[in-house]
Amino acid sequence: KKTLIFPLLVETQVMHTLKGFTTSSSQTAKLPEYWEVTYVDDVEILHFDSNSRKTKAKLDWVDNITAKDPEFWKRENENNIVNEQVSKVNIEIAKEHFNHTGGVHLIQRMYGCEWDEETGEVDGWEHYSYDSEDFISFEPRTTRWIAAHPQASITKNKLDQVGLNEHKKYSLTEICPFFLKNHVINGQDFLMRTELPTVSLLQKTPSSPVTCHATGFYPATSALFWRKDDEELHEDVEMVQLLPNHDGTFQTTAHLRVEVTPDAEGEYECVFQLAGVKEAVVVKLDSRSILSNARIQGDRQEQVKEILVASAVSLWVLALLTAGLAVVLVKHGRTKQGEGCQDLVFREDPKRTSRPCATCDKKSS
Repeated sequence: KKTLIFPLLVETQVMHTLKGFTTSSSQTAKLPEYWEVTYVDDVEILHFDSNSRKTKAKLDWVDNITAKDPEFWKRENENNIVNEQVSKVNIEIAKEHFNHTGGVHLIQRMYGCEWDEETGEVDGWEHYSYDSEDFISFEPRTTRWIAAHPQASITKNKLDQVGLNEHKKYSLTEICPFFLKNHVINGQDFLMRTELPTVSLLQKTPSSPVTCHATGFYPATSALFWRKDDEELHEDVEMVQLLPNHDGTFQTTAHLRVEVTPDAEGEYECVFQLAGVKEAVVVKLDSRSILSNARIQGDRQEQVKEILVASAVSLWVLALLTAGLAVVLVKHGRTKQGEGCQDLVFREDPKRTSRPCATCDKKSS
C-alpha cells in the first residue's frame, strides 16, 4: 500500500466542547429508564444511569477535578438523580401533548457549551427531542425557547413565562464553560495529544465503491476526502458519520464510486488531515492494496493450491529418498558383509554399543 505523508497547513485545535446527552424512556424492560453521558472534546468522561444511580468517571484523570472541587462527585450525582426524576415528568407531559397513552417513547436532551481557547469566546445550547423528532430548544443569545414542533408551543410559552431563562443562559454560558476549562486543564495530556490513523482501502466486490477507511486517530477534528489530479472530489463520494472507537480514538469513512482501472490508479488518492498536524496521510488508489472479500478468498485459494502442491512435492521427494535409502541398504548389506558387521541404524551414535548383524552371525558360525 502506498501511504505518503504530505505537509499541509492545519491550525492547532483551539475550540473545546463539553456535551451532555440524556435519554429517558417509557416501558423499556431491558434498558435503563434514564441515562446521561458527558463528553469533553467528543471523549466520554462521565456516565450515569437509573440502574446504578451513580455517576462514574470513564477516564482516570477526570477525578482530578476534586482537587479544586471536593464536592464535585456528590453534587454531580445529586443533580443526575434530580434530572432523572424531572425526565419522568417531562415524558408524561410530552405523551399528553401527542395523545400517547402507551408504548415505548423517548425524550432526548442534548446540551453543552463550547470555548474558543484563543479568543475566549463561549457559547451554549440545549435541545430536546421526542421520539427522535426535534421538539424544543433554547437560544442563549435571545434568551428564548424555540418550538421546533407545533405541539411544543404550549411548553415554549410556559417556559418563557416562568422567568428562569436568564438562569438557563447563565448555566450554559458561565457554569458549563467553567467546568469545561477545568476538564481541559486536568486532561490536557490526554485531550491535547495527536494520533495519526491507519488508512486502508476496502472494496466488497469489484463493482462496489472503493472505501477509504481511517481509524485510530485523535482528536476528532479531522478531514477525510478523495481527490483526483490534486482536486477534491464531491461528486460520486459518500461520507460516513464520524464514529468513536472503544479506546478513545475515532474512525471515519469515505466511499468513492469509481472503476478501478490502470488509468484510475494514477489519478485518484484518499487524503486524511488531522487538526494540529502539518502533514496529511495520502493513500493512492492501487488495486494491489485494496482489501476485498473476493481478493482475500482468491488469495486463500492460491494459498491452498500452494500448500497442496508443496505437500505433493514433499511426498514425492520423500518417496525418492526412501527408495534411495532402500537401495543403499541393500548394496551396503551385499558389499560390506564381514567388514565391521555393524547395523547401519547405529552408526549415527558412536556411544552406543555395536550390535552384530545377522549375516555376521551366520558367517562366524
